[in-house]
Amino acid sequence: MIRFVARWAPLGVLALAWEGSARLGLVSPQVLPPLSRVAVSFWTMTQSGELPVNAAESLTRLVAGLAMAVGGGVLLGLLMAWYRAPRVVFAPLLRLLFPLPKTALIPVLLLWFGLGDLSKVMLIFLGCLLPVVLSTFNGVRGVERTMIWSARSLGCGHARALFGVALPAALPDILAGLRTALALSFILLVTSEFLMANNGLGYLISYLGSGGAYGAMFAAVLVVALLGFAADRVFLLISRRVLAWRE
Repeated sequence: MIRFVARWAPLGVLALAWEGSARLGLVSPQVLPPLSRVAVSFWTMTQSGELPVNAAESLTRLVAGLAMAVGGGVLLGLLMAWYRAPRVVFAPLLRLLFPLPKTALIPVLLLWFGLGDLSKVMLIFLGCLLPVVLSTFNGVRGVERTMIWSARSLGCGHARALFGVALPAALPDILAGLRTALALSFILLVTSEFLMANNGLGYLISYLGSGGAYGAMFAAVLVVALLGFAADRVFLLISRRVLAWRE
């Protein structure tokens, strides 16, 4: 119990400071509405369905783009680490795209795919692909060569050694890359919905902010933060279970 309180006490202090600074006039309510007003706005928008509907739209885009990035990124990273031909073909392209801010692709994706869901999904996919590819590549390349040689000496074929030995050994690095991609997906989602959407949490934040409904805007911001936090906690739980064999 004491450990639980100590762990979450900073959030309670932050909430009290937020409410108190707004109520005491230390900060303008136009800049930072009281937390109680944000809570009322959250409840009102939840009851009306405005928050759940927009959150569902956003999560659908995020899951679609992230799933594509994970599937494609792990496969590409494996192939690049294991075979020379894919490494020669894709490595220069990845080096070119790595330093590029992914939000710079928004006008291009808007031109190619329009204002529909596909443009947002593709931005998340492209933005999250590189961390997954690089973590998979580095993880597989970092596997002890003796493990691979031992597997081959016992009769494992090339593909079986890759998926049965190298892939499990590289899982910690791959999962670290997936966690980075998960966090990045929320950033790209909200950014894309700011600029090229008519629904979703990013659109809702922009719309409410431009209309001066700051309590409701902060409620939508907190929903994004809570969804990101929950997703990260669930991912860590799954990661521990997946890597339990290493204990």
